[in-house]
Amino acid sequence: MEEKLDFSLPEKNPRGSLAGPLAGLLLAAVVILTAANTYILTTRRDAAEPAVSPGLSASQAKQLATKLSLRDLHEQAAAVWAEYLQSPALSPQDRARALFQVGLLYEKVGRYGQAIEHFYRSEMAAPLEELAPQINTHIKSCFEQRGAFSALRYELMDRTGLGPTATAGQTVVAEIGPEKITDADLDAMIENAVENQLAPMTPFMTADQAAQEKQGMLSRFRTPQARLQFLQSRLAEEVLYRQALTESLPDKPQVKQLLTDVSRSVLSSQLMNEQLAAKISITETDLQTFYEANKTKYIAPASAKVSHILLDDRGKALDVIGRVQSGEDFAELARTLSQDPSTKDSGGAIDADVVKGRYIPVIGDANGLEQAIFAAKPGEVLPEPYQSDKGWHVVQLRQLTEARQQTFDEVRQDVMMTLMERKRQDVQQQFIKAMMDKYGVIIHTSAITKTPESSEDAPGKS
Repeated sequence: MEEKLDFSLPEKNPRGSLAGPLAGLLLAAVVILTAANTYILTTRRDAAEPAVSPGLSASQAKQLATKLSLRDLHEQAAAVWAEYLQSPALSPQDRARALFQVGLLYEKVGRYGQAIEHFYRSEMAAPLEELAPQINTHIKSCFEQRGAFSALRYELMDRTGLGPTATAGQTVVAEIGPEKITDADLDAMIENAVENQLAPMTPFMTADQAAQEKQGMLSRFRTPQARLQFLQSRLAEEVLYRQALTESLPDKPQVKQLLTDVSRSVLSSQLMNEQLAAKISITETDLQTFYEANKTKYIAPASAKVSHILLDDRGKALDVIGRVQSGEDFAELARTLSQDPSTKDSGGAIDADVVKGRYIPVIGDANGLEQAIFAAKPGEVLPEPYQSDKGWHVVQLRQLTEARQQTFDEVRQDVMMTLMERKRQDVQQQFIKAMMDKYGVIIHTSAITKTPESSEDAPGKS
């Protein structure tokens, strides 16, 4: 018998039936289980990738930091990387890579000290072979950009094995009571002294120019003798300063006034330097242009190298000239006959150049000698002896250099100093005038330049 399908609607349950409440309970249970399952899944996902900031997971923070960096928002990117580093789930390797990225970002915005710190932190988090050469390069660059050349030297010693890592720069070179001064301390003192010497010029230089000048000045302190001399001078200054404090010199009225005057001078100079730094910039193009416009000022005069034999008698000098002209060796005669102890051992050779129009080294003033030197030919002995306050000189011309145009590289420093001085005067005059106006300064020139009363107008004159 065929079974028919029933498409009719069911009748409503009679009042008091249990079907309705049971259905409600079942529905509530389903909702609760669904919510619990969702919570569990979410919790597990978050445990795998914990949030590092509101609404961002670790991977999202990494993506955001990269995007900000690509948009040249380096400081903002560094801040997001810092949030990323808060994730406790990071491996040491990932932490090292992130710290390296932060270091790069700080380097790009010129915060070199913080950059170096993060490069160090990266190395400590995990020494990665892929990052090691990059860290070396960037740390070197950061120290150079900061102008910390002494610190860079010890850093390179540590990294290249030229000195023990734990002791580079820690050799004690002096002691003041219990206080120890190390190699690194001495280098820092020298570097600070050089920076103070450069301070009046740095406002006019680019960062590269200042660094180059600083390196040149620091190179003068590379020899043990120069370092020792500097150290002795600094220690003498330090012990005198400490004794002055012990004797309460700063409390004496005249010393207080002196310190006030020095402070006024230092502060006014510093303010002026800051103004100059803000308003003056000298580029390589400026230097080249100034040099081309003033080439005639940079002509090297003719110069010569000579040797001489000093004798106490004109007759003896003429005799020596004759012997040289007869073929005897000038240098050998100088060694045996010259009365100048400073040159006889070198065959009479005078090291310093004779420059046209200037004082003749070693020999001094000798009428007509300069003209004779520049009229002679190299290798020639002048046919007449010349008298100075030291005696009679037999002179041989060894080398002659004609006047010539100096190259830009040769006179670059002179060009810079000249151009700096011109610009400095302009800016300084304008700024001082502005400050005079601001503070209402009036100079009564007539009162200062007024001549004394004549005797006719003097009181009591009848």
